[in-house]
Amino acid sequence: MSRVLEVENLKISFPGGDHTRVYPVDGVSFQLERGQTLALVGESGCGKSLTSLALLQLVPPPGRIETGSVIRLGDTDVLALQGEALRRIRGRRIGMIFQDPMTSLNPVFTVEDQIVEGILAHFKMARAKARERALQLLQEVGIPDPEQRLKAYPHQLSGGMRQRVMIAIALAAEPEILVADEPTTALDVTVQAQILEVLDRLRTSRGMAVLLITHDLGIVAGRADRVAVMYAGQIIEETSTGRLFANPSHPYTQGLFASVPRITGPLKRLNPIRGSVPAPAAWPSGCRFRPRCPKAFDKSELEPPLLPVEPDHLMRCWLAEQQGAGTRQEPGTKS
Repeated sequence: MSRVLEVENLKISFPGGDHTRVYPVDGVSFQLERGQTLALVGESGCGKSLTSLALLQLVPPPGRIETGSVIRLGDTDVLALQGEALRRIRGRRIGMIFQDPMTSLNPVFTVEDQIVEGILAHFKMARAKARERALQLLQEVGIPDPEQRLKAYPHQLSGGMRQRVMIAIALAAEPEILVADEPTTALDVTVQAQILEVLDRLRTSRGMAVLLITHDLGIVAGRADRVAVMYAGQIIEETSTGRLFANPSHPYTQGLFASVPRITGPLKRLNPIRGSVPAPAAWPSGCRFRPRCPKAFDKSELEPPLLPVEPDHLMRCWLAEQQGAGTRQEPGTKS
């Protein structure tokens, strides 16, 4: 597989009090290969969505991407782009499905208008041809009676259909990468499964890379090739999906798994992670999970780097040293 996206040391800051700045995303690094699905997992407030917005320079002001951050799309330095050059990659090379389709879709335009707009923005073609393409996209994402749905307004569609329309809009310019930010939020379980199947089918047929942002480990299982777990603005564990489910190593990741109800095996009391993710202005010193960690010890007062637990498995925890870890390794690389 060839690498399509590389993010290195991504830092995003917002103004804090007394002329300081806070960093809700602080040194995030990951890579994405063609045809691969990478899941970015963590609680709300960990910085997942903000990381995805940075890929297209969509960080809302007064936030900014700090100097030293690197986002490479193939051979293109995304953070060096401005104006028309930046607009050309938005939708065309990276498509995005936002969290809430009802607030992302324009209520006063039809489905046809909103899909065709994206097509005409990136391809020189007649509107009639763009409409044909929009109809094909609705068929591709599994919307019944697509001819009729083209004429509909967002409020006339169900939640599942609106999400499918969002996928169609994201795919309209045939991007290399699809960013899916909580694509099944507020949908019932059966519709969730249908949406995820659509994404899997389209990824396979088009050879796209997918960055799947979620807090649901059930969605990750069987859907992602690799998983990067985020906490307090940092990636704290990264490995293949199979390794993560077989051997979750970071105490935070173990806490996420312990919080998931089981439908097989003996009944066990759920053990939720105590407390909540602190605000960026209150990131603790040292290990950021330390105040909530049941395994914290003296060295946790120092900030740990990403350390290998085993080949192709990294975690940001000093416990890695006790498991025979060697030298530091960057995310997405193999030892």
